[in-house]
Amino acid sequence: MNTTYKNFSLKKLGKSRVEIAASLEPDIFGSYRSAALKNLNESISLDGFRKGKIPEAVLIQKIGEKTILEEMAELAISNAYPIILTNEKIDAIGRPEVNIKKLAMGNPLEFTITTAVVPSFELPDYKAIAAAEVKKMPQSEEKVTDKELEDAVLRIRKSHASHEGHDHEKMTAEEHEKAVMDNLPELTDDFVRTLGNFSDVPDFKDKLSKMLIEEKKSASKEKRRIAIADAVSEKVSIELPDVMIESELGRSEAQFKADIERMGLKMDDYLNHAKKTIEDLRGEWRPHAEKKAKLQLILNEIALKEKLHPTQEEINMEVDHILEHYKDADRERAATYAETVLMNEKVFEWLEK
Repeated sequence: MNTTYKNFSLKKLGKSRVEIAASLEPDIFGSYRSAALKNLNESISLDGFRKGKIPEAVLIQKIGEKTILEEMAELAISNAYPIILTNEKIDAIGRPEVNIKKLAMGNPLEFTITTAVVPSFELPDYKAIAAAEVKKMPQSEEKVTDKELEDAVLRIRKSHASHEGHDHEKMTAEEHEKAVMDNLPELTDDFVRTLGNFSDVPDFKDKLSKMLIEEKKSASKEKRRIAIADAVSEKVSIELPDVMIESELGRSEAQFKADIERMGLKMDDYLNHAKKTIEDLRGEWRPHAEKKAKLQLILNEIALKEKLHPTQEEINMEVDHILEHYKDADRERAATYAETVLMNEKVFEWLEK
């Protein structure tokens, strides 16, 4: 259908929101009448008629002209909106709010649409900032001391200590520690074989040492990336739209709920025990959500400038990996998540160089 719009204007509202105003000519608006009647016919039940088979005159009498005009407007605007966004280069996000200003047959359809947009901002010299942060960081240690290895072995033995005959709720911290130390399993070949794919104690210690080295490397990388992210973010001023912050808060809430349920608790029981509401928790999470949303915008912009996007093959492989572990996950959502994760990894790898 023809969706040529007229009288376009754009007003900035703050918080990265805009109000789009436009109109559709009477003939264009009127062209949606048959599609609107068809939709309404298929959605209404009327005694004596099958769905979708109500005679037009009977249908109009039943629902009234106003309902038809509203359905026409919904169809017309839903078709016009993406065309307006493309033509006017508006980078909209989130669900738009539609307000119809004029609705009458034989007249132009006048409307406004309020939507959040991806905020525009200036990137600092992120290459120089990243290089400075990398230079500050000491090279990660790639060895494990005897003490670090022995401490790790002791932690594992403690986690497998026998608790038989002890009422830990009535013990002091000192008594609890003594009871654990008195009941440590011996570090034998038989014991380490129960822990995993280890042939004997030396093999266990060798593999544990390698794992500790990898943990050190991973912690060092994470620390370096946080430093780079914080340093770049400090130099950027962004007016974040609420929809982006709410999206991050929604993810935090879903993750928190999953963690609580994994511990065998119910969310309501946890909140009652903690004497908090979900709004209290969202308030606590908000600064982190804002920081995360801001950083993602920065990483997106760097990826765009430096052409650091994953290939479709890389995305597909990551999605397959996700769906192996989360069988019920939606493939489309998994693809969006995978693309973001892979892109972020590419950006950080590039910045670290």
